[in-house]
Amino acid sequence: MTTARIDEAAETLVIAGAGQRPTTAELIGPRARVDARVTGGGKTWKATFPLRASRWGGPELPLPTGDYELRIAGAEFGDLLIAPEVLAGVRIAVDGATVRIAAPIDPAYETSEGQATLEGRYVAHPGATENAVFFESFYGRTVGCNPQAIDRALFAQAPDVVRYWSVVDLSVAVPDGAIAVVEGSPEWWRARAASRLLVVNDWLRRRFVRKPGQKVLQTWHGTPLKRLALHRPGFDPRRMAAVVKESRRWDVLLAQNTYSERILRKAYAFFGRPIWVEGYPRNDALVTGDAAGIRGDLGIADGERVLLYAPTWRDDLTEMVDFIDPEELARQTDSVVLVRGHSRTIDTGRDRAGARVIDVTGYPETSKLLLAADVLITDYSSVMFDFSVTGKPMYFLVPDLDHYRGELRGFYFDLATRAPGPLVHSQDELVTALADSTHESVYAERYAAWRAQFNSRDDGHSAERVVARILDQGYVTR
Repeated sequence: MTTARIDEAAETLVIAGAGQRPTTAELIGPRARVDARVTGGGKTWKATFPLRASRWGGPELPLPTGDYELRIAGAEFGDLLIAPEVLAGVRIAVDGATVRIAAPIDPAYETSEGQATLEGRYVAHPGATENAVFFESFYGRTVGCNPQAIDRALFAQAPDVVRYWSVVDLSVAVPDGAIAVVEGSPEWWRARAASRLLVVNDWLRRRFVRKPGQKVLQTWHGTPLKRLALHRPGFDPRRMAAVVKESRRWDVLLAQNTYSERILRKAYAFFGRPIWVEGYPRNDALVTGDAAGIRGDLGIADGERVLLYAPTWRDDLTEMVDFIDPEELARQTDSVVLVRGHSRTIDTGRDRAGARVIDVTGYPETSKLLLAADVLITDYSSVMFDFSVTGKPMYFLVPDLDHYRGELRGFYFDLATRAPGPLVHSQDELVTALADSTHESVYAERYAAWRAQFNSRDDGHSAERVVARILDQGYVTR
């Protein structure tokens, strides 16, 4: 007979059984896995699973949300059942071989009544009562992008400002000195109301009520190639109304360049309010960062060629596109392949695996991956406008170009005539292009024109300038 219990003090899952000690005991999820410490033998055994894990050389953190599979050699799990228990770092439930990990929120707050209660408190809160900033990046799935770079610069210039970070669960590491608030928790609702400034890189969600004295800095998250917001194909009155409603919540919009400024102002009907064209804070690391240290954290040996595959998401798909076989690409090119799914695929996909393949979809900072890579392989992602800061070669794998351009989104300009690298339509074409030593000289003129238009303000000091403007405007005080 196999049994299960939770050790609340140690934050572990303990599985016990009769018979010989199992040779393997694993807990495997879509974005993390842990090995158990197995003890006993002879008549009984015990497998103790920590509910924390470390990735990419970082600290041990609670497991990310998701369904995990128990795999213990020779064990049967049919009778295992543990109702949800809230621990300090996670909420855990067990049903047979399935272990469900969630954020450590009391289930009572996730009911309609519970959420209504919290929203009522939020609405009644006087607001802007703390000299604090509420940060959120990609709906709390990561701590990265422009908000993180601004956080870093703000802490350097005004260390007494309180910094809250909205996170989906406690597997998302927050910067030193910052306070993690789990989305939907009482602390999250309070911090969102009390902060004088909100810094976000995507739409505000749930019920948002601007408090007196409260400001919102919308950093956005990329220079657009693909049409967005009011410019998306098709006439949809509800979408258009939602776009206008959302943009009216923002006080300031950040743009990487003047090209983005023009598009974002029209796409979001952001008229009569300021757009700060200061480069992208997230790209400061591409000028000042240490590639060798990042490679070391990822376990990449010195001298390895590193290819970063970072496609955008598709409106008609829930998971990352699979236009390449990363393990085969690593073999064909004698390279390490980093696989970076879009933030919208973190919840739905699973990590890619294989020899010399590292799935970095959950890695906190895309800019560090761009710095570590020798080559970028992308499609229509705005990451192309960030990677060009480095001047390193880019390749565009676009087998669905006609469909994406003609039906899904459409483009603001013709990628084929302006791309600073070759467009390829299959993995074989990609491998051939990667082996072409004339690449850089052939595309040198295009690349220079590209950088002049899109990267003129990406000089390593964007975050400093943005924070200086925040302080000058009195959004928070030193």
